Amino acid sequence: MATRRGRQAPPCALLLLLASMFLLQGAPSQAGDTVAAGRPLSGGESLVSKRGKFRLGFFQPDNSSDHWYLGIWYNQISLHTTVWVANREAPVTDPASSQLTISSDGNMVILDHRRSAVWSTNVAGVAPNSTVGVILDSGNLVLADASNTSVVRWQSFDHFGDTWLPGGRLGRNKRTGEVTHLVAWKGYADPAPSVFSLELDPRGSSQYLLNWNGSEQYWSSGNWTGRAFAAVPEMTPTDASPLSKYTFGYVDGEDESYFIYDVTDESVVTRFLVDVTGQIKFLTWVEAAKEWMLFWSEPKKQCDVHAVCGPFGVCTENALPSCSCPRGFREHRPAEWLQNDHTAGCARNTGLACSDQDGHQKKSKNEDKFYPMPNVRLPSNAQSAAAASARDCELACLGNCSCTAYSYSGGCSLWYGDLINLQDTTSNGAGGSSIWIRLAASEFSGTRNTKKLVIGLTIAGFVAAVTVIVLATIFILRCRRMRSLWRVEGSLMAFTYRDLQFVTKNFSEKLGGGAFGSVFKGSLPDATLVAVKKLEGVRQGEKQFRAEVSTIGTIQHVNLIRLLGFCSERMRRLLVYEHMPRGSLDRHLFETSHGVLSWETRYQIALGVARGLDYLHEKCRDCIIHCDIKPENILLDEAFVPKVADFGLAKLMGRDFSRVLTTMRGTVGYLAPEWIAGTAITTKADVFSYGMMLFEIISGRRNVGQRDDGTVDFFPSTAVGLLLDGDAGRAVDGRLGGSADAAEVERACKVACWCVQDAESLRPSMGMVVQVLEGLVDVNAPPIPRSLKVLADPSKYVQFFSGLPST
Repeated sequence: MATRRGRQAPPCALLLLLASMFLLQGAPSQAGDTVAAGRPLSGGESLVSKRGKFRLGFFQPDNSSDHWYLGIWYNQISLHTTVWVANREAPVTDPASSQLTISSDGNMVILDHRRSAVWSTNVAGVAPNSTVGVILDSGNLVLADASNTSVVRWQSFDHFGDTWLPGGRLGRNKRTGEVTHLVAWKGYADPAPSVFSLELDPRGSSQYLLNWNGSEQYWSSGNWTGRAFAAVPEMTPTDASPLSKYTFGYVDGEDESYFIYDVTDESVVTRFLVDVTGQIKFLTWVEAAKEWMLFWSEPKKQCDVHAVCGPFGVCTENALPSCSCPRGFREHRPAEWLQNDHTAGCARNTGLACSDQDGHQKKSKNEDKFYPMPNVRLPSNAQSAAAASARDCELACLGNCSCTAYSYSGGCSLWYGDLINLQDTTSNGAGGSSIWIRLAASEFSGTRNTKKLVIGLTIAGFVAAVTVIVLATIFILRCRRMRSLWRVEGSLMAFTYRDLQFVTKNFSEKLGGGAFGSVFKGSLPDATLVAVKKLEGVRQGEKQFRAEVSTIGTIQHVNLIRLLGFCSERMRRLLVYEHMPRGSLDRHLFETSHGVLSWETRYQIALGVARGLDYLHEKCRDCIIHCDIKPENILLDEAFVPKVADFGLAKLMGRDFSRVLTTMRGTVGYLAPEWIAGTAITTKADVFSYGMMLFEIISGRRNVGQRDDGTVDFFPSTAVGLLLDGDAGRAVDGRLGGSADAAEVERACKVACWCVQDAESLRPSMGMVVQVLEGLVDVNAPPIPRSLKVLADPSKYVQFFSGLPST
């Protein structure tokens, strides 16, 4: 108490404080790995397995709640990751007075602060005071005989949570018919069982099934083929695959059938789980990167999970969040949505006027109306109705108070009750059907309200016009005043077009150009050299352009080109960058007139670019996806320090950017598969482009060339082949005469191949790429992506590119 009043604590008090801190920190290790009668586990104590791999104790998944659970988590990784929870449906509120102990009947129990049992192993026929609880290095919690702990009476591996650890058996007891399940958490901070579960087919086949609510199957692994499950070929281990460190086996015995997997390398930390999203995921931990790496997941598309967005929820693939509510609806349980549990779905803002809950119509059925949603995958459980036209179909739905939606496309489909599995297909370009959702009339504006709205909009438009004129006048006056200031230290400068004409001598010295415009050399009054880029095709308004430029202008990193200022007048959009005296990387790689870059310089350039992209993806306030990584967009300063240029232009270009990118000459070879497929992109699109560029840094040549016999030579396929043959050194630019660090060459080739994996989930983050290139993380030889195999075939390569738009 004395220290709280600000007085200095006496030396003895400090010693007592340090001693108590030491005892608290040492408590878990003193508790050992065993709980026994008379030796309960409570409060901040925990048990640790013999070799320190797993820890058992009370934990709190969400600091904002007072729910505490007894769980098992990894003890030797930096991120708290829970693998099993005992009292999933019965949290305790006071861990200090709760405990795990051995009860008088020999069972392991959790007692709350009232000493009431909230969880028990519930094993019958156990003698009193004859058992102990032990946490094993496998992550398995067992109730064993006190005199011989190898005699197990109960184990957590028979009662999985959401996670399946190596050594665990997920299967079916043929004598009792009992099937073990993996059941997902309801939310990332709520261990309670959700509606998503995985089980071995109870009907007797060797396939695993993902179920919704224990009844609706929405994914199957396919039967066991002897090496893998038919629908999961990714799990087939090969010498070049990271899965080579795993063993897999399916056992079909007389008493039971089960699947088991294990790791041959004890340093590998891995887990298999049913995620909150309803997908199964297989992950491994990379400590240097402080993250879990995803090997594969099923189903691959989030929206293929049954009812993942709940009743009336709309799923959108590759969106964050993936679930939303349509017009006229709101999140049914907003708190659960914040935890990524969308299964409660959406609720109406206003109840329907027509309702048959009491067996009769409350009001006129015509008071309900329909809201059209185009480009959707239609919900489940449609019922056909006789209708000669869309109007007849609408009337058929209006005529039944239980009808909530209809669709007409040559035939009439009606939906009754909740809409399940509604998906918006607009973003992935897959097209779709249209559905008309029934809403209360109040969700639509009436004639009177429309007139009021028109009047209001007219007045608002007049006020807005006056405001724009005033602001434009202020802006013009300010720009004129700033012409004499040129630069403001530490901030972006707004130039006028006339200013930049003067700086560049009327754009007389062109440095280069690309899909987004031309670049001209300029000099500010203080002799600072700049590069002025005239953007072409940018159609954003003034406010949007300025906001986005302001965001990019605040980014500063040694490996990112610095934006000094901009100009936005009428339809003119220009950006002012610092000048890079050595120009772009492509000139030094592919043009002999600039000399040959040493291996050391190339490796530092590759590492610098990786660091710059990692900053854009992970360190900025807003994640920025570059979308056009290639040697032409890597600029070099006097000391050959690389700087990523044109970053953020995808954001500036808006929705038109994907069209510009896919038709841009010289960029096709850097496009990730998701660009070609037209699906939404993530930062992993940059990772793919980086990998393709890294191949060119290694070889000093374009990835696509022509052999003497006229056939196509696709270098990445050659490089991967050399890597797998243990001869990666032959992939290096021949002009270096073999002068290259062998370990760095092999490391760079591995990174490049991992980056260009077909599935974006298999590609590393740029942060992990940095770790690998720095030598902090070692990676196995990657599998050969299917795209590299296809492009290695000259005939297929020609077909692939002939299908792209011409430039």
